[in-house]
Amino acid sequence: MHKLVEEIRGCRLCEKHLPLGPKPIVSFRSNSKILIIGQAPGLKVHETGIAWNDESGKNLRKWLGVNEEQFYDPDLFAIVPMGFCYPGRGKSGDLAPRPECAPEWHEQIISELTNVKLTLLIGQYAQNYYLKNWDWMSLTETVKHYEEYLPYFFPLPHPSPRNRIWMKKNPWFEKNVVPTLQKRIQKIIK
Repeated sequence: MHKLVEEIRGCRLCEKHLPLGPKPIVSFRSNSKILIIGQAPGLKVHETGIAWNDESGKNLRKWLGVNEEQFYDPDLFAIVPMGFCYPGRGKSGDLAPRPECAPEWHEQIISELTNVKLTLLIGQYAQNYYLKNWDWMSLTETVKHYEEYLPYFFPLPHPSPRNRIWMKKNPWFEKNVVPTLQKRIQKIIK
């Protein structure tokens, strides 16, 4: 496991495409219980080297019903984004995760995770990659029908503050989905 982490941290696969250079940000142990697959680190995460160390992370921890200590405990949560490095900024926010990371690393990482009880698929990139049989659904429909993907996957929207409009249009998410998610998380981490 340690060798794999070192290989990932030394990855330069997409270096020429990264405006700030490579800085892979992942966190996992073989006994992690919950796997979080998000998009890619944002600028603040790139600068600090701490996954989900931004407003999106605060929102995600709130949705999960966990504190920072629990969230950053790799025995509880493995954090493996679709793209491991900050991809840069585009016209309407951060660019999409680099496409090289998931095919290169995910299978190797997941094969080492022997205790995962639930995988959270955060945002369209993770959902499109892992829910290929259901890719006809929009993110909203995928999240609305989260029960179809259980017990292995739990699809979620991205917790970015930029998604306020989506949250306002879909009040069922915080009313119905978040409490179910919190119950599942508490059952797993206790």
